[in-house]
Amino acid sequence: MRKSMRDFPSYFADAEASFDDAEFVVFGAPYDQTCSFRFGTRYAPNEIRNAAWNIETYNIRTGLDIKNSKIHDMGDLDISAKSPTEAVEEVRKAAEKIISAGKFPIMFGGEHSMTPGVIAGFGKNAKGIFVISIDAHIDYRLEYDDERNNHACAMRRCSEFVGPKNIAVLGIRSGCLEEMEDAKRDSLFYRDSYWIWENGIEKAIAEAVKRAGKRKIYFTLDIDGIDPAYAPGTGTPEAFGLHDYDVLKVIDAIAPRLVGFDIMEVCPPYDNGNTSMLAAKIVREVISKVKG
Repeated sequence: MRKSMRDFPSYFADAEASFDDAEFVVFGAPYDQTCSFRFGTRYAPNEIRNAAWNIETYNIRTGLDIKNSKIHDMGDLDISAKSPTEAVEEVRKAAEKIISAGKFPIMFGGEHSMTPGVIAGFGKNAKGIFVISIDAHIDYRLEYDDERNNHACAMRRCSEFVGPKNIAVLGIRSGCLEEMEDAKRDSLFYRDSYWIWENGIEKAIAEAVKRAGKRKIYFTLDIDGIDPAYAPGTGTPEAFGLHDYDVLKVIDAIAPRLVGFDIMEVCPPYDNGNTSMLAAKIVREVISKVKG
């Protein structure tokens, strides 16, 4: 029987530095316990790693070779069977280890519910961080399905560390009335995908960066922020989304100020690897631009 794909090492491609030597540390958060539609995001970290082996080390767009970046892969956290609260705490501990060692954290997910764990990992320095999120959903519910650490609450939990005025969400096109009202009351900045299509992603980015002021930026990308035509393998797809190229424009604008990144909600069972490939490419673009 013909093999469908070559076998590759289990770590993210070119992540061959030791933890101590690394500039960037990647780790997986294989979690889907609070999914509200499609399950399967727990498979994302390994699929993103596999996809990365298809990508050349040289970046034509930036002129940089990722071989010149020191990357370490910590592997996956053992969280898939834990409660949401326990899983977020494991993410916090992993992020704290990376950040306290002066490394740049990159998380592969997994549910968006894990992102607040990374923000918590910055400790008291979290108050000096501005969070930019690309997402189809504003994720500002107080709780969902009787769970505060639900993926539908990710930005609400992040706001408890950085403050709601220090968050910008780009590309939304879904949300319940109550959370939208809460977001407006709390002055959480957002631009929906319809506004972006009419006014341009560049204007949305400029407004978000202006709100950030001089703060460092943490970038969280829920892959469903990208239109399902480009990223069908996600747990809660929504039509009328951003283009994949819009993400590059965001990265280019904020890379010099980034202190961390995650890419979440990739759900491999729902496509043929397209979304994992896009996720791997975006991760390498982030590394290239931050390094550059």
